[in-house]
Amino acid sequence: MRVEIVDVGPRDGLQNEEKTLPPEIRAGLCDRLAAAGVPRVEAASFVNPKRVPQMAGAEEVIAGLNRREGTSYAGLVLNEKGYERAVAAGVDEVRYAFPLTDEFARRNQNTTVEEAAALAGRLAGRAREDGVRFSVTLSVAFGCPFEGEVRPERVLEVAGQVAGASPDEVVLADTIGVGVPTQVRALVQELSEIAPEETAVGCHFHDTRNTGIANAVAAVESGATVLDASVGGTGGCPFAPRATGNIATEDLVYTLHGMGYETGIDLDALIEVAGWLSEQLGKELPGRVHKAGAFAPVSG
Repeated sequence: MRVEIVDVGPRDGLQNEEKTLPPEIRAGLCDRLAAAGVPRVEAASFVNPKRVPQMAGAEEVIAGLNRREGTSYAGLVLNEKGYERAVAAGVDEVRYAFPLTDEFARRNQNTTVEEAAALAGRLAGRAREDGVRFSVTLSVAFGCPFEGEVRPERVLEVAGQVAGASPDEVVLADTIGVGVPTQVRALVQELSEIAPEETAVGCHFHDTRNTGIANAVAAVESGATVLDASVGGTGGCPFAPRATGNIATEDLVYTLHGMGYETGIDLDALIEVAGWLSEQLGKELPGRVHKAGAFAPVSG
């Protein structure tokens, strides 16, 4: 079985870093990930640079890519203006994200869950007309820093509404890293049952409480075919207190290959990318495999 990995390092991985990397370096990171065989790269965030200065110059990042055949370059958006910027910049896919609680939605996007879900439907229609891939990420699907636990029934209610618009993908995001494998299995299984056949189910995990890789395995075993990860384990959310990095792409690839899944990614090349990014940021990154190295029998 093949698992499609989306490396969100150039966007989610860098948006919370103290050191802001210029657009040309972020484009270079995307190029290195593509050369390592990463099939989808979240290259830029089309958000207000005043709120997230680390993501300024999104159009410059896209323009600076050395596009590689077989790699899809995505842009994250939070509203319709962001969608229009992303499409105009020439992304291959748009990834629209919104939270599943009103308090987080208000703080992060100045909207409500109901309004954001309705926008997802409209953007899905526009994406079909524009010929770009479109996915919807449901943030804080396992817990919210402001409202606490998010009921599974609520997650599935909104996810079902979004899936009804037939986006290419619906992603459940554990934004603050509170989920555990039993929760993941239950939600992924139920979402897989209600999503249209043409809509893939994906997951996005943060490793805040050291459950990220276990959750990713549970997701794949329960029907998810797409997983987000960030090279080196970088990441965090500026609007989610105490949220730490994403699961490291190299750690995830090592695990999946060892379990017999295919990703199409060259693990050794990916480890080199993590080392390069560590140098660019001037600090040690939290991922483990790029420090320990790969183990010869693991291949994929």
